[in-house]
Amino acid sequence: MKTTGVEQPKNLLTIQRRCSVIMQRFAQKNPSPRCELFFRTPFQLLVSVVLSAQTTDKAVNRCMQTLYEQGLCIDDVLAMGVEGFLEHIRSIGLAPSKARYVVGLSKQLKERHHSEIPQSYEDLIQLPGVGRKTALVVLAELFQHPTLAVDTHVFRVGKRLGLHCADHVLAAEKQLLACISKSYLPQAHHWFILHGRYICSARSPKCGECFLADVCPSVLE
Repeated sequence: MKTTGVEQPKNLLTIQRRCSVIMQRFAQKNPSPRCELFFRTPFQLLVSVVLSAQTTDKAVNRCMQTLYEQGLCIDDVLAMGVEGFLEHIRSIGLAPSKARYVVGLSKQLKERHHSEIPQSYEDLIQLPGVGRKTALVVLAELFQHPTLAVDTHVFRVGKRLGLHCADHVLAAEKQLLACISKSYLPQAHHWFILHGRYICSARSPKCGECFLADVCPSVLE
Protein backbone atom coordinates (compact mmCIF):
# COMPACT_ATOMS: atom_id res chain seq x y z
CA MET A 1 0.00 0.00 0.00
CA LYS A 2 1.20 3.51 -0.78
CA THR A 3 0.69 5.81 2.17
CA THR A 4 1.99 9.06 0.68
CA GLY A 5 1.67 10.97 -2.52
CA VAL A 6 -1.97 10.13 -3.25
CA GLU A 7 -3.01 12.78 -5.76
CA GLN A 8 -6.48 14.23 -5.69
CA PRO A 9 -8.29 13.86 -9.04
CA LYS A 10 -8.53 17.16 -10.87
CA ASN A 11 -12.25 16.65 -11.42
CA LEU A 12 -14.03 17.66 -8.20
CA LEU A 13 -17.10 15.70 -9.26
CA THR A 14 -15.02 12.51 -9.26
CA ILE A 15 -13.85 13.26 -5.73
CA GLN A 16 -17.36 14.04 -4.56
CA ARG A 17 -18.71 10.78 -5.96
CA ARG A 18 -16.02 8.75 -4.23
CA CYS A 19 -16.53 10.76 -1.06
CA SER A 20 -20.27 10.10 -1.17
CA VAL A 21 -19.66 6.35 -1.28
CA ILE A 22 -17.16 6.60 1.58
CA MET A 23 -19.50 8.66 3.74
CA GLN A 24 -22.41 6.31 3.10
CA ARG A 25 -20.31 3.35 4.21
CA PHE A 26 -19.11 5.15 7.31
CA ALA A 27 -22.72 5.97 8.18
CA GLN A 28 -23.82 2.37 7.69
CA LYS A 29 -20.92 1.04 9.73
CA ASN A 30 -21.28 3.53 12.58
CA PRO A 31 -24.46 5.63 12.44
CA SER A 32 -23.79 7.45 15.72
CA PRO A 33 -20.04 7.96 16.15
CA ARG A 34 -18.97 9.32 19.52
CA CYS A 35 -16.05 11.23 20.89
CA GLU A 36 -13.73 8.94 22.86
CA LEU A 37 -12.87 11.62 25.40
CA PHE A 38 -14.74 11.10 28.67
CA PHE A 39 -16.72 14.13 29.83
CA ARG A 40 -19.96 14.97 31.56
CA THR A 41 -20.24 18.72 31.04
CA PRO A 42 -19.38 21.15 28.23
CA PHE A 43 -16.61 22.64 30.35
CA GLN A 44 -15.07 19.21 30.89
CA LEU A 45 -15.07 18.54 27.15
CA LEU A 46 -13.29 21.83 26.48
CA VAL A 47 -10.67 21.01 29.09
CA SER A 48 -10.08 17.54 27.69
CA VAL A 49 -9.74 18.76 24.12
CA VAL A 50 -7.12 21.26 25.25
CA LEU A 51 -5.32 18.52 27.19
CA SER A 52 -5.45 16.10 24.25
CA ALA A 53 -3.02 18.11 22.10
CA GLN A 54 -0.01 15.92 21.26
CA THR A 55 -1.24 13.08 23.46
CA THR A 56 -3.95 10.40 23.30
CA ASP A 57 -7.56 10.51 24.42
CA LYS A 58 -6.87 7.48 26.61
CA ALA A 59 -4.08 9.32 28.42
CA VAL A 60 -6.36 12.29 29.06
CA ASN A 61 -9.16 10.04 30.27
CA ARG A 62 -6.83 8.33 32.73
CA CYS A 63 -5.98 11.71 34.25
CA MET A 64 -9.39 13.30 34.22
CA GLN A 65 -12.18 10.72 34.49
CA THR A 66 -12.20 10.54 38.28
CA LEU A 67 -12.18 14.33 38.56
CA TYR A 68 -15.03 14.58 36.07
CA GLU A 69 -17.07 11.97 37.91
CA GLN A 70 -16.60 14.11 41.01
CA GLY A 71 -18.06 17.06 39.11
CA LEU A 72 -15.01 19.13 38.20
CA CYS A 73 -16.13 22.67 37.29
CA ILE A 74 -14.63 26.08 36.61
CA ASP A 75 -14.56 27.06 40.28
CA ASP A 76 -12.77 23.83 41.18
CA VAL A 77 -10.02 24.55 38.66
CA LEU A 78 -9.63 28.12 39.88
CA ALA A 79 -9.42 26.91 43.46
CA MET A 80 -6.68 24.43 42.50
CA GLY A 81 -4.60 26.99 40.66
CA VAL A 82 -1.92 26.05 38.17
CA GLU A 83 0.18 23.94 40.53
CA GLY A 84 -2.81 22.13 41.96
CA PHE A 85 -4.22 21.27 38.56
CA LEU A 86 -0.79 20.29 37.28
CA GLU A 87 -0.60 17.54 39.90
CA HIS A 88 -3.49 15.78 38.16
CA ILE A 89 -2.04 15.90 34.64
CA ARG A 90 1.71 15.39 35.05
CA SER A 91 1.59 12.13 33.08
CA ILE A 92 0.55 13.80 29.82
CA GLY A 93 2.71 15.75 27.40
CA LEU A 94 3.26 19.49 27.85
CA ALA A 95 1.54 19.32 31.25
CA PRO A 96 2.90 22.62 32.71
CA SER A 97 1.73 24.64 29.71
CA LYS A 98 -1.62 22.87 29.62
CA ALA A 99 -2.20 23.52 33.32
CA ARG A 100 -1.66 27.24 32.70
CA TYR A 101 -4.03 27.12 29.73
CA VAL A 102 -6.80 25.38 31.66
CA VAL A 103 -6.60 27.77 34.60
CA GLY A 104 -6.44 30.73 32.20
CA LEU A 105 -9.42 29.67 30.13
CA SER A 106 -11.38 28.93 33.30
CA LYS A 107 -10.76 32.48 34.50
CA GLN A 108 -11.82 33.95 31.17
CA LEU A 109 -14.95 31.82 31.00
CA LYS A 110 -16.02 33.02 34.44
CA GLU A 111 -15.16 36.67 33.88
CA ARG A 112 -16.26 37.13 30.28
CA HIS A 113 -18.81 34.41 29.51
CA HIS A 114 -20.74 33.85 32.75
CA SER A 115 -19.07 30.42 33.10
CA GLU A 116 -20.65 29.24 29.84
CA ILE A 117 -18.86 27.81 26.80
CA PRO A 118 -19.03 30.30 23.90
CA GLN A 119 -20.87 29.15 20.81
CA SER A 120 -18.83 31.20 18.35
CA TYR A 121 -15.47 30.34 16.83
CA GLU A 122 -14.20 33.88 17.37
CA ASP A 123 -14.89 33.75 21.11
CA LEU A 124 -13.47 30.26 21.54
CA ILE A 125 -10.11 31.01 19.97
CA GLN A 126 -9.64 33.91 22.39
CA LEU A 127 -9.42 31.40 25.25
CA PRO A 128 -5.92 30.33 26.38
CA GLY A 129 -4.83 27.09 24.75
CA VAL A 130 -7.69 27.05 22.25
CA GLY A 131 -6.63 27.02 18.61
CA ARG A 132 -8.56 26.29 15.46
CA LYS A 133 -8.74 22.53 15.89
CA THR A 134 -9.91 22.72 19.50
CA ALA A 135 -12.52 25.35 18.67
CA LEU A 136 -13.92 23.30 15.78
CA VAL A 137 -14.10 20.15 17.91
CA VAL A 138 -16.01 22.01 20.62
CA LEU A 139 -18.41 23.59 18.13
CA ALA A 140 -19.09 20.22 16.54
CA GLU A 141 -19.39 18.15 19.70
CA LEU A 142 -21.37 20.56 21.85
CA PHE A 143 -23.34 22.55 19.31
CA GLN A 144 -23.45 20.29 16.23
CA HIS A 145 -21.90 22.89 13.93
CA PRO A 146 -21.06 21.38 10.51
CA THR A 147 -17.32 21.62 11.06
CA LEU A 148 -14.38 19.32 10.36
CA ALA A 149 -11.42 19.63 12.70
CA VAL A 150 -8.38 18.20 10.91
CA ASP A 151 -6.05 16.34 13.23
CA THR A 152 -3.36 13.83 12.32
CA HIS A 153 -5.90 11.03 11.73
CA VAL A 154 -8.25 13.13 9.60
CA PHE A 155 -5.32 14.44 7.57
CA ARG A 156 -3.80 10.99 6.99
CA VAL A 157 -7.01 9.09 6.23
CA GLY A 158 -8.39 11.83 4.00
CA LYS A 159 -5.18 11.88 1.98
CA ARG A 160 -4.97 8.11 1.63
CA LEU A 161 -8.56 8.05 0.41
CA GLY A 162 -7.69 10.63 -2.22
CA LEU A 163 -10.06 13.23 -0.79
CA HIS A 164 -7.37 15.87 -0.44
CA CYS A 165 -3.84 16.43 -1.69
CA ALA A 166 -2.85 19.17 0.72
CA ASP A 167 0.45 19.62 2.50
CA HIS A 168 -0.95 21.47 5.50
CA VAL A 169 -4.00 21.34 7.73
CA LEU A 170 -5.92 24.41 6.55
CA ALA A 171 -5.71 23.41 2.90
CA ALA A 172 -6.76 19.86 3.78
CA GLU A 173 -9.77 21.17 5.71
CA LYS A 174 -10.83 23.31 2.74
CA GLN A 175 -10.51 20.45 0.25
CA LEU A 176 -12.32 17.97 2.50
CA LEU A 177 -15.20 20.36 3.13
CA ALA A 178 -15.50 20.87 -0.63
CA CYS A 179 -16.29 17.20 -1.17
CA ILE A 180 -18.12 16.15 2.01
CA SER A 181 -21.85 16.84 2.05
CA LYS A 182 -22.96 18.92 5.03
CA SER A 183 -25.41 16.14 5.85
CA TYR A 184 -22.40 14.10 7.04
CA LEU A 185 -21.04 16.85 9.27
CA PRO A 186 -19.94 16.92 12.01
CA GLN A 187 -20.05 13.09 12.18
CA ALA A 188 -17.34 12.79 9.51
CA HIS A 189 -14.78 14.06 12.00
CA HIS A 190 -15.35 11.05 14.24
CA TRP A 191 -15.47 8.61 11.32
CA PHE A 192 -12.06 9.70 10.06
CA ILE A 193 -10.55 9.62 13.55
CA LEU A 194 -11.90 6.19 14.47
CA HIS A 195 -10.89 4.77 11.11
CA GLY A 196 -7.41 6.20 11.55
CA ARG A 197 -7.05 4.80 15.05
CA TYR A 198 -8.30 1.29 14.47
CA ILE A 199 -7.96 0.48 10.75
CA CYS A 200 -5.99 3.05 8.75
CA SER A 201 -3.19 3.50 11.26
CA ALA A 202 -0.03 5.43 10.46
CA ARG A 203 2.04 2.24 10.54
CA SER A 204 0.83 -1.12 9.28
CA PRO A 205 -2.70 -0.11 8.22
CA LYS A 206 -5.16 -3.03 8.17
CA CYS A 207 -6.08 -2.79 4.49
CA GLY A 208 -7.27 -6.40 4.44
CA GLU A 209 -9.92 -5.56 7.04
CA CYS A 210 -10.93 -2.21 5.55
CA PHE A 211 -14.46 -1.80 4.23
CA LEU A 212 -13.20 1.03 2.01
CA ALA A 213 -10.40 -0.92 0.31
CA ASP A 214 -12.25 -1.22 -3.00
CA VAL A 215 -12.58 2.57 -3.33
CA CYS A 216 -9.27 3.57 -1.76
CA PRO A 217 -6.70 4.79 -4.30
CA SER A 218 -3.87 3.96 -1.90
CA VAL A 219 -4.88 0.28 -2.06
CA LEU A 220 -5.85 0.20 -5.72
CA GLU A 221 -2.64 1.71 -7.09
